Amino acid sequence: MTLLQLRYIVKIVECGSMNEASHALYVSQPALSSSVKELENELGIEIFTRSSQGIALTVDGAEFLTYARQVLDQADLLEERYKNAKPRKQLCSVSTQHYMFAVEAFVEMINSFKSDEYEFTIRETRTKDIINQVANMRSEIGILYLSDYNTHVIGKMLREKHLEFHPLFRAPLHVFISKDNPLAMKKKVTMEDLKPFPFIQYEQGEEGSFFFAEEAVWPDYSPKQINVTDRATILNFIIGLNGYTVCTGIDNGDLNNEKIMTVPLDTDETMLVGWITNERAKLSKAAQTYLDKLKQVIDSHGYKLIDD
Repeated sequence: MTLLQLRYIVKIVECGSMNEASHALYVSQPALSSSVKELENELGIEIFTRSSQGIALTVDGAEFLTYARQVLDQADLLEERYKNAKPRKQLCSVSTQHYMFAVEAFVEMINSFKSDEYEFTIRETRTKDIINQVANMRSEIGILYLSDYNTHVIGKMLREKHLEFHPLFRAPLHVFISKDNPLAMKKKVTMEDLKPFPFIQYEQGEEGSFFFAEEAVWPDYSPKQINVTDRATILNFIIGLNGYTVCTGIDNGDLNNEKIMTVPLDTDETMLVGWITNERAKLSKAAQTYLDKLKQVIDSHGYKLIDD
């Protein structure tokens, strides 16, 4: 069955006769009749009844016509979308852990495009969701980190889902704290120093575990702990509740930068931040541009990029 055969059927019905349809289609009547007969044989139904008075749709033919018109309408939409002379709409989707630099690079990427139309999506979400969204190709790129603690579990999951991890940079651990925090004057802080203050972490859902945590280290015991789902909330809690969270240390002057600061954490642990992609997928131009902007942003903050 072909789209051409479907167009033949619709035109025959519109014209009311095989002869008129053949003229409208610039096809000989024998060729048109033969094409219709081939389609009827293929489907095992009779679309038209033929008599000396002309042709008429059968019951099966009337039902077939409904479906044929639906298919042709969809085909017309496809042609309009992809054969239009206008430049195609730029598309790009990114899933990321809650990193300010990832959003900063996304803004830079959008500003670099001169297209009249685009549709970009960025999802700040849970670690497991990032992996699944890239595996299902809902997102072209995912941004997350590996550490000595989680690399075995996360790495195994990436391999099972045919995902590739590309390192970007290695970050020594820092904490976000309020500039009014008593620890703000210290050159380094320890987890013991932080114990009196609320520990704020990103919630990973019912199936979450420490292996999916966005914080590379956490207190052995925290009498005050708050789970959140978005970055704006965590920043407000750092200010309003004098809380803290563990981070890469990159601060791009996001929300309330006059009230929040980063302080190095006294630990040998690090975060290997990188991007993941589906090994079966080819990155779009917009996604490649995003990666370029991402590397530029990281470099501008003084972090050494890792050659992939």
